Amino acid sequence: MDFNDLKGMLTEVRTRMDGAIDRVRKDMANVRTGRASVGLFDSVHVEAYGTRVPINQVATLSIPEPSLIVAQPFDPSLMGAIEKAIRISDLGLNPSNDGKVVRIPIPSLTDERRKELSRHVHKQAEEGRNGVRQVRRDANDRLKKLLKDHKISEDDERKGLEQVQKLTDDHVKVIDELQAKKDAELLGK
Repeated sequence: MDFNDLKGMLTEVRTRMDGAIDRVRKDMANVRTGRASVGLFDSVHVEAYGTRVPINQVATLSIPEPSLIVAQPFDPSLMGAIEKAIRISDLGLNPSNDGKVVRIPIPSLTDERRKELSRHVHKQAEEGRNGVRQVRRDANDRLKKLLKDHKISEDDERKGLEQVQKLTDDHVKVIDELQAKKDAELLGK
Protein backbone atom coordinates (compact mmCIF):
# COMPACT_ATOMS: atom_id res chain seq x y z
CA MET A 1 0.00 0.00 0.00
CA ASP A 2 1.59 3.28 -1.04
CA PHE A 3 0.99 6.66 0.54
CA ASN A 4 -1.91 7.42 -1.82
CA ASP A 5 -3.72 4.41 -0.42
CA LEU A 6 -3.04 5.74 3.06
CA LYS A 7 -4.76 8.96 1.97
CA GLY A 8 -7.68 6.84 0.76
CA MET A 9 -7.88 5.22 4.16
CA LEU A 10 -7.82 8.64 5.86
CA THR A 11 -10.61 9.79 3.53
CA GLU A 12 -12.67 6.77 4.59
CA VAL A 13 -11.94 7.51 8.27
CA ARG A 14 -13.04 11.14 7.80
CA THR A 15 -16.23 10.01 6.04
CA ARG A 16 -17.12 7.54 8.80
CA MET A 17 -16.42 10.11 11.53
CA ASP A 18 -18.52 12.70 9.68
CA GLY A 19 -21.31 10.11 9.65
CA ALA A 20 -21.08 9.83 13.44
CA ILE A 21 -21.40 13.62 13.73
CA ASP A 22 -24.40 13.62 11.37
CA ARG A 23 -26.13 11.01 13.54
CA VAL A 24 -25.53 13.11 16.66
CA ARG A 25 -26.85 16.23 14.87
CA LYS A 26 -29.97 14.37 13.75
CA ASP A 27 -30.57 12.86 17.20
CA MET A 28 -30.14 16.22 18.90
CA ALA A 29 -32.50 17.91 16.44
CA ASN A 30 -35.20 15.57 17.73
CA VAL A 31 -34.75 16.77 21.31
CA ARG A 32 -37.45 19.28 22.16
CA THR A 33 -36.26 22.63 23.53
CA GLY A 34 -39.59 24.37 24.07
CA ARG A 35 -39.67 25.98 20.63
CA ALA A 36 -41.79 24.48 17.88
CA SER A 37 -39.77 22.58 15.26
CA VAL A 38 -41.00 20.12 12.64
CA GLY A 39 -37.76 18.16 13.25
CA LEU A 40 -39.40 16.91 16.45
CA PHE A 41 -41.58 14.63 14.36
CA ASP A 42 -38.83 12.89 12.36
CA SER A 43 -39.21 9.81 14.55
CA VAL A 44 -43.04 9.77 14.53
CA HIS A 45 -44.58 7.12 12.28
CA VAL A 46 -48.27 6.93 11.44
CA GLU A 47 -50.25 3.74 10.81
CA ALA A 48 -51.63 4.43 7.31
CA TYR A 49 -52.80 2.18 4.48
CA GLY A 50 -51.69 -0.95 6.32
CA THR A 51 -48.12 0.19 6.97
CA ARG A 52 -46.17 2.59 9.18
CA VAL A 53 -44.99 5.73 7.38
CA PRO A 54 -43.25 8.91 8.59
CA ILE A 55 -45.70 11.64 9.52
CA ASN A 56 -44.30 14.00 6.87
CA GLN A 57 -45.46 11.57 4.17
CA VAL A 58 -49.11 11.77 5.22
CA ALA A 59 -49.38 15.40 6.36
CA THR A 60 -47.94 18.85 5.85
CA LEU A 61 -46.33 20.16 9.02
CA SER A 62 -46.23 23.91 9.62
CA ILE A 63 -45.43 26.31 12.45
CA PRO A 64 -47.96 29.16 12.52
CA GLU A 65 -46.67 30.44 15.88
CA PRO A 66 -43.66 29.64 18.12
CA SER A 67 -45.51 27.29 20.45
CA LEU A 68 -47.80 25.52 17.95
CA ILE A 69 -47.33 23.01 15.16
CA VAL A 70 -50.12 22.25 12.72
CA ALA A 71 -50.35 18.95 10.80
CA GLN A 72 -52.62 19.09 7.75
CA PRO A 73 -53.29 15.52 6.51
CA PHE A 74 -53.29 14.88 2.77
CA ASP A 75 -56.10 12.39 3.41
CA PRO A 76 -58.62 13.59 6.06
CA SER A 77 -59.40 9.97 7.00
CA LEU A 78 -55.91 9.76 8.58
CA MET A 79 -56.66 12.51 11.12
CA GLY A 80 -57.19 10.05 13.98
CA ALA A 81 -54.13 7.98 13.08
CA ILE A 82 -51.92 11.08 13.05
CA GLU A 83 -53.30 12.23 16.38
CA LYS A 84 -52.75 8.76 17.89
CA ALA A 85 -49.18 8.50 16.54
CA ILE A 86 -48.24 11.84 18.11
CA ARG A 87 -49.88 10.91 21.41
CA ILE A 88 -48.06 7.56 21.73
CA SER A 89 -44.67 9.01 20.70
CA ASP A 90 -42.27 9.81 23.55
CA LEU A 91 -42.53 13.55 22.84
CA GLY A 92 -45.05 14.19 25.61
CA LEU A 93 -47.37 16.20 23.35
CA ASN A 94 -51.17 16.34 23.41
CA PRO A 95 -52.60 17.00 19.92
CA SER A 96 -56.18 17.95 19.12
CA ASN A 97 -58.03 18.15 15.84
CA ASP A 98 -60.78 20.39 14.55
CA GLY A 99 -61.83 18.15 11.65
CA LYS A 100 -59.45 19.79 9.17
CA VAL A 101 -56.05 19.97 10.88
CA VAL A 102 -54.29 18.50 13.91
CA ARG A 103 -53.05 21.21 16.26
CA ILE A 104 -50.09 20.31 18.43
CA PRO A 105 -49.36 22.84 21.19
CA ILE A 106 -45.75 22.82 22.40
CA PRO A 107 -45.86 23.40 26.17
CA SER A 108 -42.99 25.13 27.91
CA LEU A 109 -40.57 22.74 29.56
CA THR A 110 -40.32 22.33 33.34
CA ASP A 111 -36.89 22.56 34.96
CA GLU A 112 -37.00 18.86 35.75
CA ARG A 113 -37.80 17.97 32.12
CA ARG A 114 -35.02 20.29 30.89
CA LYS A 115 -32.49 18.49 33.11
CA GLU A 116 -33.78 15.12 31.92
CA LEU A 117 -33.44 16.22 28.28
CA SER A 118 -29.95 17.55 29.02
CA ARG A 119 -28.93 14.11 30.37
CA HIS A 120 -30.37 12.59 27.19
CA VAL A 121 -28.31 15.01 25.06
CA HIS A 122 -25.17 14.07 27.03
CA LYS A 123 -25.89 10.40 26.37
CA GLN A 124 -26.33 11.06 22.63
CA ALA A 125 -23.07 13.03 22.54
CA GLU A 126 -21.22 10.23 24.33
CA GLU A 127 -22.58 7.68 21.84
CA GLY A 128 -21.29 9.92 19.04
CA ARG A 129 -17.86 10.21 20.68
CA ASN A 130 -17.78 6.42 21.09
CA GLY A 131 -18.61 6.04 17.38
CA VAL A 132 -15.72 8.33 16.46
CA ARG A 133 -13.37 6.43 18.79
CA GLN A 134 -14.45 3.12 17.22
CA VAL A 135 -13.50 4.45 13.78
CA ARG A 136 -10.12 5.50 15.23
CA ARG A 137 -9.62 2.04 16.72
CA ASP A 138 -10.42 0.38 13.38
CA ALA A 139 -8.03 2.69 11.51
CA ASN A 140 -5.21 2.17 14.03
CA ASP A 141 -5.65 -1.61 13.84
CA ARG A 142 -5.53 -1.44 10.05
CA LEU A 143 -2.35 0.67 10.13
CA LYS A 144 -0.65 -1.76 12.53
CA LYS A 145 -1.62 -4.69 10.31
CA LEU A 146 -0.20 -2.93 7.24
CA LEU A 147 3.06 -2.33 9.12
CA LYS A 148 3.18 -5.97 10.24
CA ASP A 149 2.61 -7.11 6.63
CA HIS A 150 5.43 -4.75 5.50
CA LYS A 151 3.10 -2.80 3.21
CA ILE A 152 3.92 0.54 4.84
CA SER A 153 7.00 1.86 6.65
CA GLU A 154 7.16 2.69 10.35
CA ASP A 155 7.28 6.40 9.43
CA ASP A 156 4.10 6.06 7.36
CA GLU A 157 2.43 4.18 10.20
CA ARG A 158 3.40 6.92 12.69
CA LYS A 159 2.16 9.65 10.30
CA GLY A 160 -1.06 7.72 9.77
CA LEU A 161 -1.63 7.25 13.51
CA GLU A 162 -1.01 10.98 14.10
CA GLN A 163 -3.42 11.98 11.33
CA VAL A 164 -6.12 9.60 12.58
CA GLN A 165 -5.69 11.01 16.11
CA LYS A 166 -5.98 14.58 14.80
CA LEU A 167 -9.18 13.67 12.92
CA THR A 168 -10.52 12.03 16.08
CA ASP A 169 -9.75 15.11 18.20
CA ASP A 170 -11.37 17.43 15.63
CA HIS A 171 -14.54 15.33 15.40
CA VAL A 172 -14.86 14.91 19.19
CA LYS A 173 -14.51 18.69 19.51
CA VAL A 174 -17.40 19.20 17.05
CA ILE A 175 -19.58 16.78 19.06
CA ASP A 176 -18.68 18.63 22.28
CA GLU A 177 -19.70 21.92 20.63
CA LEU A 178 -23.03 20.43 19.48
CA GLN A 179 -23.67 19.19 23.02
CA ALA A 180 -22.80 22.58 24.55
CA LYS A 181 -25.08 24.39 22.08
CA LYS A 182 -28.01 22.05 22.80
CA ASP A 183 -27.42 22.37 26.55
CA ALA A 184 -27.50 26.14 26.21
CA GLU A 185 -30.85 25.89 24.39
CA LEU A 186 -32.26 23.55 27.02
CA LEU A 187 -30.91 25.05 30.21
CA GLY A 188 -30.55 28.66 29.08
CA LYS A 189 -26.85 28.86 30.02
